[in-house]
Amino acid sequence: MTSLLENARRIVVKVGSALVTNEGRGVDIRAIERWAHQIAELRAMGREVVLVSSGAIAEGMKRLGWTTRPSRVCELQAAAAVGQMGLVQAYEEHFAAHGIGTAQILLTHANLADREQYLNARMTLIELLSLGIVPVINENDTVVTEEIKVGDNDTLGALVTNLVEADVLVILTDQRGLYTADPRSNPDAEFVSEAAAGDPKLEKMAGGAASQLSKGGMITKILAAKRAARSGAGTIIASGREEDVLVRLAKGESIGTHLKPASSVLHARKQWIADHLRSAGRLVLDPGAVRALRESHTSLLPVGVKAVEGDFVRGEMVVCVDEEGREVARGLVSYASDDARRICRAHTEDISRILGACDAPEMIHRDNLVVL
Repeated sequence: MTSLLENARRIVVKVGSALVTNEGRGVDIRAIERWAHQIAELRAMGREVVLVSSGAIAEGMKRLGWTTRPSRVCELQAAAAVGQMGLVQAYEEHFAAHGIGTAQILLTHANLADREQYLNARMTLIELLSLGIVPVINENDTVVTEEIKVGDNDTLGALVTNLVEADVLVILTDQRGLYTADPRSNPDAEFVSEAAAGDPKLEKMAGGAASQLSKGGMITKILAAKRAARSGAGTIIASGREEDVLVRLAKGESIGTHLKPASSVLHARKQWIADHLRSAGRLVLDPGAVRALRESHTSLLPVGVKAVEGDFVRGEMVVCVDEEGREVARGLVSYASDDARRICRAHTEDISRILGACDAPEMIHRDNLVVL
């Protein structure tokens, strides 16, 4: 097996806190220097690189003299604000030593959920890459709230991968890759060198978070690979402790777990819809509607909707579930929740009579619908 990175032109690299900090005691300057050196080598090979880096909160904790990660949101936000200064300064200094400019990009889920902001972020990143700049991306922890946060940088890496239409997402961690079980507690665990992104078996293999400094774990990496595959990107989960891991991967060496994408790729607009992490509500569908969406790829009509849950306005993203609550699809709804409830189970020709006007014959038009 050869590396997914060998022929990749545009790459998103995510490095976790354990790989850029001294076990939580601030930024590890030598580690930053190593990442800058490796990415400079990738750039010399003609690759474009976007870097998603953790470490701001750990650096902030050091600067503030805190020995344990705080639990209060305001404290975490303060630590992120303080630490982001040191993290970005370190990257800027060490990339500059290779003649490479950097740019800081701070994002929230709200930025990516808004179509206009999403496209603006995409255009900015593409322009930076064309200028030879390495964007350094992190979640905007200083202003983020539960409703608008991405939650972990593995997911953020996948969202950015889809945003810039990268060829490969590389998730670097302090573990070799994916095992069939937790190798720290199960001696019979077998290493997984290659698999298909989105394979349900992978999610069963994944464990929880590895340390108190990390918000993620192997499960977030598996789900990130599944998300990145929607735009046709492969994912590599590998140990950042391996010497020159990025350079060796780019030269074709097989290191870590390689998760290949499915053959089907979503259209850019539908990728954006699928990448919404939070929904405004739920539509419960009858079996006929579920079958029509999956087999015929039709629009969702009101007659197939059994129930409406939540409060939402027209154009917001809602999740469509079957009668057992399993997610079937998601899309941008054509009616606000109050009107949607009134036209549940109604035929298209009855919408005008019920509401006084028919804004759309569909509850969700197929162009605004992603079947999962």
